Amino acid sequence: MPTPTGTAPSRFRLTPMRPRDPGESGRAASTLELFFDLVFVIAVSIASTNLHDTVTAGHLGEGLGHYFIVFFGIWWAWMNFTWFATSFDTDDWLYRVLTIVQMGGVLVLAAGIGPVFEHGDEHILVYGYVLMRIVMIAQWLRASRHAGSAKRTTIIYACGIGGVQLLWLLWLLVPSGALSIGLMVLLVLAEVSIPVLAELRDQTPWHPHHITERYGCFTIIVLGESLLASADAIFEAFSEIEDIIPLVSLGVLCLIVTAAMWWIYFWPPHHRAIGGVRGTLKYGYGHYFIFGAAGAFSAGVGVEVDSQLGHSALDPVLATFTVSVPIAIFVLGVWLLAIRPNADGLVNTVIPLCAVLVLLDPIIPIPTFLTTVFMIIIVITLVLRAPTGSREDTVTEVAEG
Repeated sequence: MPTPTGTAPSRFRLTPMRPRDPGESGRAASTLELFFDLVFVIAVSIASTNLHDTVTAGHLGEGLGHYFIVFFGIWWAWMNFTWFATSFDTDDWLYRVLTIVQMGGVLVLAAGIGPVFEHGDEHILVYGYVLMRIVMIAQWLRASRHAGSAKRTTIIYACGIGGVQLLWLLWLLVPSGALSIGLMVLLVLAEVSIPVLAELRDQTPWHPHHITERYGCFTIIVLGESLLASADAIFEAFSEIEDIIPLVSLGVLCLIVTAAMWWIYFWPPHHRAIGGVRGTLKYGYGHYFIFGAAGAFSAGVGVEVDSQLGHSALDPVLATFTVSVPIAIFVLGVWLLAIRPNADGLVNTVIPLCAVLVLLDPIIPIPTFLTTVFMIIIVITLVLRAPTGSREDTVTEVAEG
């Protein structure tokens, strides 16, 4: 088994968990990280399916509320593991075992998504989430032994995570209602404040190319789920509808929009956004909206299909908004986090303008038409305008990074 840090394993065949070199050449996502991502495919799929079912039943506000908290658990667990791995991945047997245990926690969390949407029962969801976070405490404590100048940071992470997990378990004892919702919001804020406090003085080493590649991998996951769920919903509907033109139109939208979302996301050099603490936190936290919107897009397509079949209790205009709003949020999110600093005036005008105009789609007679047109316009603009700096410069940065 290779030792990424270049240090000989101990007599227990463990590699000292020292900080990784942020300038390490050729650093890429490991097979373990890609394997880890697979369980999140399941969680994202279940969350999107439940959002679709709840919104189709006419409970838009309730569905969105449940989706926001469920997706937070999915996203935050994935993000914490990813940022830890970019700093301390050893790929020894203990690291692998703990990662697999985290995967089990994701599956428990996924099993708890249904009860949250169906009758507001968060117990299984929280148990799975806490299991994942307890494993991260063990990882941070192990890293603290050889963290050097980052030792204080690793201890803050371990203590902060442990304290908040205890509060999550106590939160389950609070009766449902306004107090429960308010405390949940405070706990979410406590979770996202841990990295801010931990990285304030001494930072863990981030590998810009590795971390942005990992974010790219998760983007592929949520876009793939959108494509699969959308295709399934449309294919199943063909046998139930006589006028297939609107359905075919929606199918074309799904393919074009998903491809355009991929094109937009991978156009800019994302690694340039990973630098100081403020910019890095903005990039990491901002992806909650990008990932969440991509996952909600597939649910929106399912809602629109049900609306066309007459199976939805949701107003037809609102049903179309469940498609257009996630697209607009995704595009605006990528533009703000990665494209805007690396693009010229034309790109920085066309993208936000077209993203906003996508929201007009529900109020015109031809569903999905404007969305398709505006997404194509964005892609054409990106083709005509390369990111700031030449392609050769970008390749050189990758080679040196």
